[in-house]
Amino acid sequence: MAKSCKNCAPRVEEGVKSDSGKLRYDLVPVEALAEVVKVLTFGAQKYADDNWKIVSDAEKRYTAASMRHGEQYRAGEVKDVESGLNHLAHRICCDLFRLQFQLEREL
Repeated sequence: MAKSCKNCAPRVEEGVKSDSGKLRYDLVPVEALAEVVKVLTFGAQKYADDNWKIVSDAEKRYTAASMRHGEQYRAGEVKDVESGLNHLAHRICCDLFRLQFQLEREL
């Protein structure tokens, strides 16, 4: 039998983690996120890392690109001809860029 000490924490059967009220990143669908990351990687290889941040008139152009990808998908074309990647993942990237621009304006 192990000796107990009065300065030691009591032994428990299950650990405790205080994470209530914190962001639940475990809710992000992993496969869908991977498709978005593939599009981001394709863009970084084609242009440069974070090139999207310095595109002129970016918000207007990414709005148009998002709509184009959405319409191509709606018309039945699942994968973008140039990249071979899912149109919805391309659209999500465009919308993430637009969201980032909006959040930066609020700061």
